[in-house]
Amino acid sequence: MTYDFDQYIDRIGTQCSKWDFEREDGHLIQADNGKPAFDEDQLLPLWVADMDFKSPPPVIDALVARAEHGIFGYCKPDDDFYEAVTSWMARHYGRSVDRDWIVITPGVVTALKVFVQTFTEPGDKVLLQPPVYHPFYYAIEENGRIVERSPLKLNGLHYEMDFEDLARKTADPAVKMAFLCSPHNPVGRVWTPEELKRYGDICRANDVLVIADEIHCDLTLNGNTFTSYAVVDETFAAESIVCTAPSKTFNLAGLHHSNIIVQDDEMRGRVLETMTRNGIGGVNPFGLVATEAAYCHGEPWLADLLKYLEGNFQFLKDYLAEYLPQLEVVPLEGTYLAWVNFAALGLGPAERSKLLKKEAKVWFNSGAMFGPEGADFERINIACPRDTLEEALERIRKIM
Repeated sequence: MTYDFDQYIDRIGTQCSKWDFEREDGHLIQADNGKPAFDEDQLLPLWVADMDFKSPPPVIDALVARAEHGIFGYCKPDDDFYEAVTSWMARHYGRSVDRDWIVITPGVVTALKVFVQTFTEPGDKVLLQPPVYHPFYYAIEENGRIVERSPLKLNGLHYEMDFEDLARKTADPAVKMAFLCSPHNPVGRVWTPEELKRYGDICRANDVLVIADEIHCDLTLNGNTFTSYAVVDETFAAESIVCTAPSKTFNLAGLHHSNIIVQDDEMRGRVLETMTRNGIGGVNPFGLVATEAAYCHGEPWLADLLKYLEGNFQFLKDYLAEYLPQLEVVPLEGTYLAWVNFAALGLGPAERSKLLKKEAKVWFNSGAMFGPEGADFERINIACPRDTLEEALERIRKIM
């Protein structure tokens, strides 16, 4: 392995949401971080979905060069940028994307809110498959729309779409849109082409617009292969919107750059109108530079990252099997977010969270935030040096 993912990098004091803040009454407040990261009284955070690894060296070099230029005025993507993005999609996912289809937004969640405002009306329903990424709910409800739920089915430790329920729910004329989480956060499924085809056929038959959030598409593990919703069927590509970004793949979330693929001209025009109306426009020069460098030069780093994440997940499974067998680990096909069942503790989400944070001094994402279907689970971010992961597990072991 060329890159050292075992290296601990101190993020305390960098205005880091993950390490410099704690959650209190639903808000992040600045933490008292006067102690070393591995002090027994220091909260160890494995929650929010960013990595404790440096971005690829070519990305850092490109950002340093851009910073040294010293002028940070308004900018626009150029030919080299578009070539980097479209070439990545062609190489990795077999989709030929026209540069004109790319709409740049300051994040996927921002884009989701734009789509809700553009293609639905207050009182319309948007379908989700919980337990699912919690900002999906906010994007719907904060815009006066209604969440329609079609929960995933858990068979043993394997999650599946409930196609019968999906067909019933999308038959409701009030359901205008569906958010497809692919790969799925938090349960870690990488949907097969057959599953995506069946999902798309049901939505299309009921005139439901599919918004495919594929932000974790590059992070597939353990022999699984990602298929973009848009390549399953030509009609899906033309009638859907696909959300992509380099942020999760290369640890660039703070640069707020996403590449949204809107193939249909009329739909794209409407999206751009909504963005203009909401004052969403312009691009971050560092986002452009980092994205181009990552897609042009980041593949060797990504290959090593995926191997390291597979090793971390195997370590997690082996550790729990040996020392905490009452905690069940759902197979991880994609993302770097392990989904672990804590039901054997017999604690509700609030009580369990208090135990983990106050007694063990570890901070995971409570599964309840992804919907009541996740109430027994914790989402654990394994994108950290193995020593950090081991320390978190040791802390849990000590209080059990």
